[in-house]
Amino acid sequence: MKTDVNQRIRQWTRAPFDKATQKEVQQLIDTEDNSLEERFYKSLEFGTGGMRGVMGVGTNRINKYTLGKSTQGLANYLHKQFPNEPLRTVIAYDCRHNSHSFAQTVAEVFSANGIEVFLFTDLRPTPELSFAVRYLKCQCGIVLTASHNPPEYNGYKVYWQDGGQLVPPHDQAIIEEVDALDYDQIKFEGQLDRIHTIGQEVDEAFLKNSLATANYASQEQRKDLKVVFTALHGTSITMVPPVLERAGYTQLHLVKEQSVPNGDFPTVDSPNPEEPEALAMALALGVETQADIVIGTDPDCDRLGVAARNQAGELKLLDGNQTMVLLTDFLLTQYLNQNPAKGNEFIASTIVSTPLMQRLADHYELRYLEGLTGFKWIAKMVKDHPELHFLGGGEESFGYMVGDFVRDKDAVTATLLACEMAAAYKSAGKTLFDQLKTIHIQHGFYLEDLTALVKKGIEGAQKIKQMMIDLRKEPLKTINGSAVIRMEDYQSQVATDLLNGEQSRIDLPKSNVLIYYTADGSKIAARPSGTEPKIKFYISVHEDKVTAESYDNTAEVLQKRIRGIKSEFDLD
Repeated sequence: MKTDVNQRIRQWTRAPFDKATQKEVQQLIDTEDNSLEERFYKSLEFGTGGMRGVMGVGTNRINKYTLGKSTQGLANYLHKQFPNEPLRTVIAYDCRHNSHSFAQTVAEVFSANGIEVFLFTDLRPTPELSFAVRYLKCQCGIVLTASHNPPEYNGYKVYWQDGGQLVPPHDQAIIEEVDALDYDQIKFEGQLDRIHTIGQEVDEAFLKNSLATANYASQEQRKDLKVVFTALHGTSITMVPPVLERAGYTQLHLVKEQSVPNGDFPTVDSPNPEEPEALAMALALGVETQADIVIGTDPDCDRLGVAARNQAGELKLLDGNQTMVLLTDFLLTQYLNQNPAKGNEFIASTIVSTPLMQRLADHYELRYLEGLTGFKWIAKMVKDHPELHFLGGGEESFGYMVGDFVRDKDAVTATLLACEMAAAYKSAGKTLFDQLKTIHIQHGFYLEDLTALVKKGIEGAQKIKQMMIDLRKEPLKTINGSAVIRMEDYQSQVATDLLNGEQSRIDLPKSNVLIYYTADGSKIAARPSGTEPKIKFYISVHEDKVTAESYDNTAEVLQKRIRGIKSEFDLD
């Protein structure tokens, strides 16, 4: 492997790479920089959320050449897939360093290949890009973003003509096109007459669809709700406040220090609403303004974190599963009150999210579909089942999608739905935590936990790989004192009933995920991230029989069970 790495390094010191790139790589060689091998030991790959990585020179970095090569391969594939159609693509970008220039580079490569390009004039949320693909009748779309990753990252998400991210067979076919290319085959000389700027028209169309899709509270209820919102320096500032204001939320307070787009994310360690620290300033403003609900979105505005008043009147953060369950329960209740069920409605989630979503579907007598991690699989469900009507769905990682006008997780419309929910419950004298308790008593008390182990660099990647090998080679027999009764290996696509030894096929695409089920109802999933240097462990525990009187005690029992499971996996 070392020889291949050295060959890649030497290649980048010559044409077709520009002088600045050649000089930088040569300096890394001359100084024996310890990052050199890691920069070149592999090429960036598409994961669950596209291609994402640290910016800089190298095949394992985000730069004009790795993006140019991916775009050239995609352009070649588009010409093969749509040989008799005029080709169109739309490009958006976020607040990150170089996102604008990278978007321009991608636009130029597309245009050099005879493809019409619609390029947003300024940063925009990722869900608006998904919407724009179908609205502008494009065969594909690109957004330059690294979502909630640290400032040194950037990325490249590809959307197909249905508005969803790439799924099989297109993803692998495009990778093969990219891998077959040499860097001197990239067409960087753009045709400017093929690049068209867009903005206000698409904004207005997206806004109207969002308002129409999550319209469940009255104007009086909206005016009575106090909302704090933070954009965490990202793209949501362009769309979330206008949507809430147009809906009629007059008591909207923005975290001004975090309303200015900034790729350094200067007020947070991580711009990730999954992490409580990211919403610290918003929570402080919530206390100051006596807000009913606090919401923050990640930089590309596809995830949202929510805090609401608990029974003691304190602002408390919800986890991603709790937010998803509350949004789904409210959405189904409101939708079915206004629309008689036709029998073709469905909701969706993922294999590592809370099983409570299945319970809600059963209660409301709707279909429930479950896919691999990543919203591209939910978008694929919508595409593959035109006979069905998608109402909403989400995943534990703070993503939610309302309706199908967007084909990806959409924090704009989900934020509006969360406010509609909070407004309606407030008018009924209830908090979101009151309603969550009601759901648990009615359908079962589910409690979840997510722990991620970060393993950076070549050595980290090898450790993650070995952890999964070990879990497969020596499957666990018990977890936290409870017998493992079922194991699902999504890489081999085999589920094994450990009580009788019977095996069955998992009818989902291959994925590097292992899920254990225990006799006490616990569910533990291990999954390496597709876009970050980490391995994630998803834990779900539950008790079916819970009353209002036993609720707090049951919560303690479940929390203790989670602590025991984490201890067994050395996740403390």
